[in-house]
Amino acid sequence: MKQQKRTIAIVCGGDSSEHDVSLRSAQGIYSFFDKDRYDVYIVDVKGTDWQVELPDGTASRINLNDFSFKQDGKTRLFDYAYITIHGTPGENGILQGYLDLVHIPYSTSGVLVEALTFDKFVLNQYLRGYGVKVAESVLVRRGQERQVSKKEIIDIVGMPCFVKPANDGSSFGVSKVRKPDQLAAAMRKAMMESDEVMIEQYLDGTEITVGCYKTKQKTVVLPVTEVVTKNEFFDYDAKYNGQVEEITPARIPDELAKRVQDLTSAIYDILHCNGIIRIDYIITKGEDGSDVINMLEINTTPGMTATSFIPQQVRAAGLTMTEVLTDIVENQF
Repeated sequence: MKQQKRTIAIVCGGDSSEHDVSLRSAQGIYSFFDKDRYDVYIVDVKGTDWQVELPDGTASRINLNDFSFKQDGKTRLFDYAYITIHGTPGENGILQGYLDLVHIPYSTSGVLVEALTFDKFVLNQYLRGYGVKVAESVLVRRGQERQVSKKEIIDIVGMPCFVKPANDGSSFGVSKVRKPDQLAAAMRKAMMESDEVMIEQYLDGTEITVGCYKTKQKTVVLPVTEVVTKNEFFDYDAKYNGQVEEITPARIPDELAKRVQDLTSAIYDILHCNGIIRIDYIITKGEDGSDVINMLEINTTPGMTATSFIPQQVRAAGLTMTEVLTDIVENQF
């Protein structure tokens, strides 16, 4: 008897500035899925208007009571949600909480881990307790801008520094600040994306990133990618408009690459992650000349566009994205 196909929702869109980037990731993921094994649909989330794209080019509204939809007059239920929303509600635990309520397994970590990794400042303080090296930073909340002086900020993070939304992704609202008198404008820009702003120490070094996922049977830590951009930093244009050189495997010693991969695996376990994550680092030099691995941030719904890191790293590892996605889905059943 032929096994019935699972019905997969690729959930994309969302309510952040990254809505359109998410749609591109969804198209990439759709192309990777094994269509002989799964019935795959793209679900575009915007506010409370959730629409599923049907094969005939029309759309059907998602019933939020049970995450079902109508097709050819019949009600269909999803077996699994592959979340590729960058930003709210898919990267901060909100969507995960809803899916828990309607008993739909999903591709990311749970509510607590998503909320924690979405807040860069809180995540840094948490992982610092486990000995993970992170940049010094200051948190400023909306309405409290005048409670933190320029001198306090400079004493902690120095100049230059980065000003970024504390809980958003993908380089929207990020500024590199070289002079104290640029701080106020940079904070206003960041607060267009988030109610909390993180002012972070500038680290001069080699920027790298590495993906990882685990199942009940195996641990897969992907090859390390080196990120080289001529822009001020790895900004939106560098990420999505090709203004970057991405080198996989990274031009770092094998021993250092192994240390980065081991740290990535350890962080995955500390947080009790699920699905595929990507961790960004910057390698700096210690006073004794040794390599210091500094964690920058964790992406729990990493991009899957044509220019994204994970598909590159998967190819470099001799795997296919189809295999990886099947691993991640079947691990829930």
